Amino acid sequence: MTTPPATVTLGTSGATLDDVVAVARHDARVVLADDVLETVGAVRRHVEALAEAETPTYGVSTGFGALADKHIPLESRAQLQKSLIRSHAAGMGPVVEREVVRALMFLRATTLASGRTGVRPVVVETFVAMLNAGITPAVREFGSLGCSGDLAPLSHVALALMGEGDVVGTDGALRPAGEALAEAGIDPVELREKEGLALVNGTEGMLGMLIMALADLEELADTVDLTAAMSVEALLGTDRVFVPELHLPLRPHPGQATSADRMLKILVGSPIVASHKEGDSRVQDAYSLRCAPQVAGGLRDTLAYVRTVAERELAATVDNPVVLDDGRVSSNGNFHGAPVAYVLDFLAIPVADVASMSERRTDRMLDPARSHGLPAFLVDDPGVDSGMMIAQYTQAGLVSDMKRLAVPASVDSIPSSAMQEDHVSMGWHAARKLRSAVENFRRVLAVELVAAARAIELRAPLQPSAATGAAVRVIREAGVPGPGPDQYMAPQLAAAEQALRDGSVLAAVAEALAGVSADAEPQDLAEESEGAEAEGH
Repeated sequence: MTTPPATVTLGTSGATLDDVVAVARHDARVVLADDVLETVGAVRRHVEALAEAETPTYGVSTGFGALADKHIPLESRAQLQKSLIRSHAAGMGPVVEREVVRALMFLRATTLASGRTGVRPVVVETFVAMLNAGITPAVREFGSLGCSGDLAPLSHVALALMGEGDVVGTDGALRPAGEALAEAGIDPVELREKEGLALVNGTEGMLGMLIMALADLEELADTVDLTAAMSVEALLGTDRVFVPELHLPLRPHPGQATSADRMLKILVGSPIVASHKEGDSRVQDAYSLRCAPQVAGGLRDTLAYVRTVAERELAATVDNPVVLDDGRVSSNGNFHGAPVAYVLDFLAIPVADVASMSERRTDRMLDPARSHGLPAFLVDDPGVDSGMMIAQYTQAGLVSDMKRLAVPASVDSIPSSAMQEDHVSMGWHAARKLRSAVENFRRVLAVELVAAARAIELRAPLQPSAATGAAVRVIREAGVPGPGPDQYMAPQLAAAEQALRDGSVLAAVAEALAGVSADAEPQDLAEESEGAEAEGH
C-alpha cells in the first residue's frame, strides 16, 4: 500500500483518483494552485455581464427545472439561489459516511476550480476551507435520482456552505453548520447568480463512491488470489493449472493471467502442494479451485474498464448551464449519471460472483466428503465442537445479500420535476448498493481466510508456502486462534476482516514473496494426465 499524500494541489485541470482517496479517507489538505482564483474570477465576469443583460439566461436570470422559462428580476436572484439550496436539501434517512461526503465535496471543488461553472472565487475558497477544517455536512441516504446531478446530497453540502443546516462533529453528533463555520473562522457564503445551481449540478456523489470502491476492490482482487491459493493448498489441490502457458497464450484475458500468476507465486515452494504430486489419483480440482483465476480475472478486467470510466468522469466538468471558453453559457445534459451508474452496477456483478466462489471453497473445506482428510467443519473434537459451521452460514448469508445487491439500479428510471426530468440514472442508488457489496466482499474473504488458515495448520507436520504461512501468522497475531476447542467466533472473524482492511495481510504476503525464489516450478504439464481419467469437463 502506498502512503497517501499529506497535501493535494487542486488546479484548473482537475485531480487524480488517488487525490480523491487521499482527501476523502486520509484528510489530505487541499491547496489551490496559483491559477485557479484568476481563472474562476475571469469566468465569473462573463456571468455577471449576462446577469445584467435583458435576454434571460438559464440558471442566471431564470428559474430551474420545470420553471426554467420564468424570468427572475435582479432583486430576487439572491433569494432564488438560497431558495434553490434550501428546497433541494430534502434528503431523508441516515447520515452517509464521512468519507463519502468528503469525496463529494472535493470533487465538486474540482469542478468549481475548473472555471467553467461561473462561481466567484470566494465560493471555491470557502469550499476548500471547509474541507481543510474537517467540516462534514450531514448528507442523507435518500434524495438523489442521479440526474441533474446528485441534487439533494450536494444541496446539503451547499446549505452548510451558507451557514445553514447541520454538520457532523468529530464525535458523530449533529451540530449547526453556522456554529462549526464560526469556530473554524470561516464566513458563510452569500450566494449570487448561478452559484446555487453550480453547487448542486454534478455526479460527484456517485463518482466519489465509485472511486473509493475501485481503491477497495483493487486490493480485494489481490486478496482473493491469496485466499483462493490458501484454499488450494488446504484442499490438497494442484498449482499446475496456474502456469503461464495455460493462460495468456491460450486465452488472452489479462486479468486471468494476472490472477493465475499471483496464485502460482503464492504457492511456490509449498511442502503441502508437493506432498501429493505423487500417488494422488485425482486429475482435476473442482471448479472453485481450478477456475479461480478465470473468475477473479474477470473482476480484474472489469475493474480496468471501470477505471477508465472513472478517470473520464473525473476529467469532466459537469454543470448545467456550463460556461464555455468563448464566454457563452450553454445548457446541456452532461449532468446525467448514466455512464457512472452503469459501471457501478456492472461492478456489483463480478463482486458477487467472486464472493460466491469463495464461499464454495470454504464449504468444501468444511465437508469431510470433499476436503481430503480434514475433520468435519475443521473441529477439534467432533460431536462436541462445531468448528466453523456457522461461520460458513454467515458467509453464505453475505453472499446471498450480494446477489440481491447485484440487481442493477440504473435500469429503474423514475420521472421527476413535472416530467422535465423524465429519465434519471439512479446512479447514487447504484453507488450505495455497491458500497454495501464491497463491505460484504471483504467479510466473505475474511471467512475464507480464517477457514483456510485453520485447514492449512491441520495439515501439519506439512508446512505451507512462505506466502500463505505469512498470511496465517498475521491473523494469528491479530487474535485469530488456530485449531483447537471452540471459542467465541465473531471476534475472530472481525479480527480477520480488520487485517484485510488495514492491509497487513497483503503486506506480509508481499514481503514473503519478495524473499522467495521463483525457481521452484510446478510439475511438468505432460505429467498431469498420465495414466488417469478426467473427472470433469
